[in-house]
Amino acid sequence: MMRLTGDFLATVLTLLITVISTVHACSPSDRAALLSFKAALNEPHLGIFATWSGTNCCTNWYGITCDPETKRVADIILRGESEDPIFQKTGRTGHMTGSISPSLCRLDRLTTLVIADWKSISGEIPACIAALPRLRILDLVGNKITGSIPASIGNLSRLTVLNLADNRISGEIPASVVDLKSLMHLELANNKLCGEIPFNIGKLSMMSRALLSRNQLTGSIPSSLANLHRLADLDLSTNRLTGSIPLQLGSIPILSTLNLDSNRLSGKIPTNLLSNTGLSILNLSRNSLEGNIPNVFGPKTYLIALDLSYNNLNGSIPKSLSSAKYVGHLDVSHNHLCGAIPKGTPFDRFEASSFCDNDCLCGMPLPTC
Repeated sequence: MMRLTGDFLATVLTLLITVISTVHACSPSDRAALLSFKAALNEPHLGIFATWSGTNCCTNWYGITCDPETKRVADIILRGESEDPIFQKTGRTGHMTGSISPSLCRLDRLTTLVIADWKSISGEIPACIAALPRLRILDLVGNKITGSIPASIGNLSRLTVLNLADNRISGEIPASVVDLKSLMHLELANNKLCGEIPFNIGKLSMMSRALLSRNQLTGSIPSSLANLHRLADLDLSTNRLTGSIPLQLGSIPILSTLNLDSNRLSGKIPTNLLSNTGLSILNLSRNSLEGNIPNVFGPKTYLIALDLSYNNLNGSIPKSLSSAKYVGHLDVSHNHLCGAIPKGTPFDRFEASSFCDNDCLCGMPLPTC
């Protein structure tokens, strides 16, 4: 009788362990999708995919996190540059080849997709990624991804971060991008994007950072950017933008960094841009701006960097810069400025290279007038 009781208990215990394991295991369909994703990639040095074994993808699969209640895959975070012990052990950064498999689109509970800084992942962004209803973060920075941004990217209504920088993505910025009503960070720098910036980009009312530099964007700077009251960092440098700088940019309340250098902009520098005391970094260099530098600086002016070099500016250096609270870096070289460089702070800290190649500037640190 005791023997039967022992066998019975052992059987019950085995069944309980099986049931518990099943409850805590990931979805078989999610596991199959991850294995298909893995099959399209090759990571030869770190062995991160060696951890992707067994039936439970929610436990000890590198870079995978599941929702604790549903046991569905919620996050894929694979960074090629990390302080994770697996990188420190090998003493090298990540390098991965292959492409991003459309099988990821079967992970319909995915909220975070980060496949960043692997240097050699190529191929296109699967269009079906735009159909992942819960996706909040899409970060594919630092690869060799080609093709275009999915036209229906605007369907990702919960997306807060879109980072596709440092790839080889071409084509235009999709018109639907302005439908990303939750978007806070838009980073598309260092690609091969062409065409114009969507004129109604100002619809992205939550956006605090827009980095679109080092592309081949044309057309003018949309004045609707002034509607982005949360915008702190705007970088449109190294493109082919034309026209004048919209007056409205100077009214963005918390704008702290504005880089418009290396474009084909013309016209005058808006007065309210230089009188915006929240702006701490302003780079308008290497354009075709003309006219005087507005004399609107004051005691609340705090400029980490002001670069107006390589333009067609004339007149004198504004004396009101002397009243600024702080000017860390100043470059007005390669213009048509004339007259004496103001004396005292902050001008006594700058070298001649900040003022060289103008028409007739003089005074320290240049030759005396």
